[in-house]
Amino acid sequence: MTVSATLAANEAIAARRAAGQEVLALGFGEAGIPVHPLLSQRLVQAAGQIAYGPVAGIEPAREAAAGYWSRRGIPTDASQVLLGPGSKPLLFALLHAAEGEVVLPAPAWVSYAAQSHLLGREPIRVPVPDGEGGVPDAALMDAAVREARAAGRDPRIVVVTLPDNPTGRLASEESVQALCETARELDLVIVADEIYRDLVFKDVAFPSPAKWAPERTVTTTALSKNYALGGWRVGAARFPDSDLGRRLQESVRGIASEIWSSTPMPMQHAAAYAWSDPAELVERVAMARRLHGSVAKAVAEVFAAVGCEVRAPQGGFYVWPDFSPLRAVLAERWGATTSADLARVLLDEFGVVVIRGDAFGDAPEALTVRVAVTGIYGESDSERLAALVSNEPLEMPWIAEALEGLRDKLKALVS
Repeated sequence: MTVSATLAANEAIAARRAAGQEVLALGFGEAGIPVHPLLSQRLVQAAGQIAYGPVAGIEPAREAAAGYWSRRGIPTDASQVLLGPGSKPLLFALLHAAEGEVVLPAPAWVSYAAQSHLLGREPIRVPVPDGEGGVPDAALMDAAVREARAAGRDPRIVVVTLPDNPTGRLASEESVQALCETARELDLVIVADEIYRDLVFKDVAFPSPAKWAPERTVTTTALSKNYALGGWRVGAARFPDSDLGRRLQESVRGIASEIWSSTPMPMQHAAAYAWSDPAELVERVAMARRLHGSVAKAVAEVFAAVGCEVRAPQGGFYVWPDFSPLRAVLAERWGATTSADLARVLLDEFGVVVIRGDAFGDAPEALTVRVAVTGIYGESDSERLAALVSNEPLEMPWIAEALEGLRDKLKALVS
């Protein structure tokens, strides 16, 4: 097991900057905006809370999380909620509790497969519907699961991401409904990672699997993306109100009791405030959504302009360009025939940090990379805050300069 590709990218960025080297940091998936002062105040006020809390989380935080989901069309009681120190440990505990092998969309966030491997299980990767992301194609999943079971394997869980990391795409209602029907037929638990839910760019009906398969869908979220609180480490899981849900919840609670005991108490108090959706924080998320959407779309256009295939991002802060149309020139000029080669050339020759596509389960020979756009929001909190509050973030001089620099580097790469 090696360090996660995304965290390794962050360390590489820091090392290069410490050495005085120029870096265009498009690798690490951090939200890139300053913490809201009201959230900082809540954390400071709770700093003296040092006792262990309940394994599942304190009641105010669980009630707030239940209200968060209920206001988004998924009625939830606090008894269905379990907190953890970030959504990653909750996801790992869920994979452990489900016991069987995991079905993943291809591509998918790097940690899903890594966590499966930590449990000694090889994930079953299923392509996503054409032009979409985050959800396996239902028909292909049906075939893959039946084939796996016929071969003696035991798939029991499917993980989906809405909207998706790494593609930035939001699966259609039709694809999610089809997946839910197939999961029910195959008796698969659905884990819906909705950590980017509040960062969908357009006001559209959100296709949460909990709407169509409420009895078997576990939904997870956290504060790391919409509020840029990645380092605070607090997340929540919502379990279905069913016998299956209660069994899973009790198993995850037992796992939590032996691994993290309880979520850090000060973080829970801050989370209780954030998940209550106060007006000031709702406005902050709206500004973040505008910033992410504007910059992600602009970055996608830069890649498209040099000949990449790239779908317009629909949520989060990622772009997923495919350099396949430029395969001949990349091979001839740089000897780049894989996504690993491409990422290496971008870093070594141009100082551009991206994550290679095969880290997300794409074929090694596919010339895809994941681009996290938040690295160009600014070098200081004052710059990042100015970009956040601006109605025209692309006009911020440092963002415009970064986009122009990226354009020049890509032209030099492929021309």
